[in-house]
Amino acid sequence: MDMDNMLGGGGGAMGQFPLEQWFYEMPVCTRWWTAATVATSLLVQCHIITPFQLFYSFRAVFVKNQFWRLITTFVYFGPLSLDLLFHVFFLQRYSRLLEESSGRSPAHFSWLLLYATSTLLCLSPMLSLPFLGSALSSSLVYIWSRRNPETRLSFLGLLVFTAPYLPWVLMAFSLVLHGTIPKDEICGVIVGHVWYFFSDVYPSLHNGQRPLDPPGWWRRIFEARPTDTGAQEINNEIAAAAAPEVR
Repeated sequence: MDMDNMLGGGGGAMGQFPLEQWFYEMPVCTRWWTAATVATSLLVQCHIITPFQLFYSFRAVFVKNQFWRLITTFVYFGPLSLDLLFHVFFLQRYSRLLEESSGRSPAHFSWLLLYATSTLLCLSPMLSLPFLGSALSSSLVYIWSRRNPETRLSFLGLLVFTAPYLPWVLMAFSLVLHGTIPKDEICGVIVGHVWYFFSDVYPSLHNGQRPLDPPGWWRRIFEARPTDTGAQEINNEIAAAAAPEVR
């Protein structure tokens, strides 16, 4: 076995192990969401923090000023377990596919995350959902599944179906596994459907209007300011004319 294979395969970046290469190949939003999810579970497993410090509570956030809960509610899926591995797999897979399909700039995908997280935080007190990671993940799975209706999937190697059925298959699996109706996943599907409708269905019915697209000020945060190519060409021509002729 040569050194390239030991460091992650001949096609990988030199000096990177397979796990490291897999991590850095993820788009930026998906990468740090996945990292925060694993890190949070490790901290809980090591008893450095507890789940009681992580869940979302309106009173804890806006009365006691514990603003970190606005983020930690989306990154804690439980202690280290097979269930956590299952959640991390679906989180990074479908979040990554959506983010990669939204273009090189993270502006559109981050705006989707802002919409979904804000909506879920508003719904949380009404539905008694202290942890919202599964709901957010379900929103992304639903949007991806509706945008890829012809894709065929296999669940645990036993059930083959097309992508639009994926959210419902996951809900049924959660119901069997936990024995309770997955309110968080149902809530996530509703939030995801609103986004899908106004981003993929509504524009074709209303002259291309896209009410949930990110505003210009949000895009400018993530996208580099375009260079003035016309001015650059003029400057180059002036520089060329001023340069001495070489014989």
